[in-house]
Amino acid sequence: MNTSRPLAALLGTAAVAHAVAPRFFDAIVPAGLPGTRRFWTYASGVAEGAVAAAVAVPPTRRPGGYAAAALFVAVFPANLKTALDRADEPARRRAVAHGRLPLQVPLALWVLRVARRG
Repeated sequence: MNTSRPLAALLGTAAVAHAVAPRFFDAIVPAGLPGTRRFWTYASGVAEGAVAAAVAVPPTRRPGGYAAAALFVAVFPANLKTALDRADEPARRRAVAHGRLPLQVPLALWVLRVARRG
């Protein structure tokens, strides 16, 4: 089964979300990064769009998959920050924030599988 198309769709959807709803993403950008949070929101959206395009086509699927894995590792601190920031919020918001953390593992395994299959 070719899982690169659903992966490309997921990454592409995330890229569009960064452009359409940047305030949500601004809020999870770690404060220690240089520049504005909006810059990092748009930059990470562009990165997701680029890896979406890369995994969508066979000639660039392998490097795109490895780039997507690196991207998931790079955004993990933002997901961790969100979970920590939501400690005093209602249970539903905490559950969503904490649920993103273990979700990174199957996503990383998925993109690595796509990369290895090229």
